[in-house]
Amino acid sequence: MLLRLIPNQNHSVILLTYCVSFKAQKRFICIYPAYLNNKKTIAEGRRIPIDKAVENPTSTEIQDVCAAVGFNVLLEKNKMYPREWNRDVQYRGRVRIQLKQDDGNPCLPQFPTRKSVMLYAAETIPKLKTRTQKMGGSDQNLQQGEGGKKGKGKKKK
Repeated sequence: MLLRLIPNQNHSVILLTYCVSFKAQKRFICIYPAYLNNKKTIAEGRRIPIDKAVENPTSTEIQDVCAAVGFNVLLEKNKMYPREWNRDVQYRGRVRIQLKQDDGNPCLPQFPTRKSVMLYAAETIPKLKTRTQKMGGSDQNLQQGEGGKKGKGKKKK
């Protein structure tokens, strides 16, 4: 039994449980956040070039991006990448995506391979609202801190 997350208009998530036949489940590919993480080496599990990778992606971000483009997406929150040594909640999760139909043709013609899906997700995750809001807030804090610094005066003898 797998969980399917469906975002609605109120930006909350509806959980649906359903059984997927073995034949249909074979068509689903797995994407772990480590595949897209620029903090990881290839030996640690990164599967795309480092210049196209994202800093610490989460499984929910990957799920959001893939669901928005039209994939059938399943999010498994408690699964972990076997090479991941850190057991924190931030690093948990696996996204299953239906890449091909029962006849073997791609579900979406612009994404024929799993690598094309990973590259698209890595390209789109930095544009998410949650990512851009975090970046904007940290820039303001840096600018406010820079103006208050004063140099030391000369020491009197």
